[in-house]
Amino acid sequence: MLKNTENYRNKILPLRARADVRNRWLKKRIETILPEIMKREGFDMWLVIAREYNEDPVIMTLLPEPAMAARRRTILVFALQDDNTVERLTVSRYGQPGFYEVVWDPAKEGLYKCLARIIRERDPKSIGINVSVESAFGDGLTHNEFVELEAALGEDLMTRVKSAERLAIGWLERRIQPELDVYPGIVEIGHAIIAEMFSSVTIHPGITTTDDLIWWMRQKMLDLGFQAWFQPDVDIQAAGDPTADFNTHDEKRTVILPGDLLWCDVGFYYLGLATDQQEVAYVLKPGETDAPAGLKAALADGNRLQDIHMEAMAVGRTGNEVLKIALEQAKSEGIDAMIYSHPLGYHGHAAGPTIGLWDQQTGVPGKGDYEIFDETAYSIELNVKKAIPEWDNQVIRLALEQDAVMSGGIMRWLHGRQSKFHLIG
Repeated sequence: MLKNTENYRNKILPLRARADVRNRWLKKRIETILPEIMKREGFDMWLVIAREYNEDPVIMTLLPEPAMAARRRTILVFALQDDNTVERLTVSRYGQPGFYEVVWDPAKEGLYKCLARIIRERDPKSIGINVSVESAFGDGLTHNEFVELEAALGEDLMTRVKSAERLAIGWLERRIQPELDVYPGIVEIGHAIIAEMFSSVTIHPGITTTDDLIWWMRQKMLDLGFQAWFQPDVDIQAAGDPTADFNTHDEKRTVILPGDLLWCDVGFYYLGLATDQQEVAYVLKPGETDAPAGLKAALADGNRLQDIHMEAMAVGRTGNEVLKIALEQAKSEGIDAMIYSHPLGYHGHAAGPTIGLWDQQTGVPGKGDYEIFDETAYSIELNVKKAIPEWDNQVIRLALEQDAVMSGGIMRWLHGRQSKFHLIG
């Protein structure tokens, strides 16, 4: 039965209810995840400093709803206590009751003078700031703010300051159970959008174009109250069409015709969590009732590569180790494979280990050396190449992407995966 996205409208929360949910999650995250990650990474204090419209990528995940910006300049101070709780302060004009205590009175002292006083009173041995060579998620402190901080703290305190890259990534990537309870339902809606788009309800062969479908998905996400985090994509591969490959720069046919292999890529944000999915469809020719056996064999290879990839994922392994293990196993089984998976969560291409890039299949120095932690989410993204007998052995590239989670040391799909073609016609 065709999934209709209209059936999901009643489960999608209005804005005020979304804010309530996200604030409950934030409070639980700050009270449970933050002290654990600070202790794990060896920090007594974490400073997150941002200016309005030039926000650190971490700070918006730390501010409660309905905050939409850092408001002039916002400094958040997290101080780990002996009882493994975290003192939460804000050096700013605007407070967030229940989340951060305001400690700055502009009439009495300057902002950075206040920050220096707060730090000296607490005397932390290790102070984390968001500067990083490898990760944008750990590099949110701007140059001017660093200069101001350095001047205010002085040489003695600055010797205690170090990069909080792993702390920032740990905070962003870790999911709490309430988030994991909700995530499958969000991914399910993504599957419904794809199913409705890849159907005769939306596609009229000979008339509908790939651009029509791209903007249909963009509009559908907006109509449902979601935010696309990238422009969706739809592509065609077809028998006898040498331009129908993802990486070609040649002008491609955009009108969808019978016999086409279609591919899509789509993702959105809802409740602060991202989806990222790629699926495939086949446009039936007159008299056909299923996709050609060669295309189905390619999809089977893609599913097998997903299995291999999921089996290689293990807590403690780095992204590069997972990539090497999975590609070696795929090669041993005769699968022409490529893997370029990434973490998923607050961002689409999120914080955590990079597991291959399409142009770096021997490993990704730096980002690929970060290890897998438990209670983290991933987009399992890959493709296989295969010759299709029905297309005179033309080689196609079949790309798939589905969302999964590492929880309790076990990898599982958040809401299943595609194992059969969407059929149109």
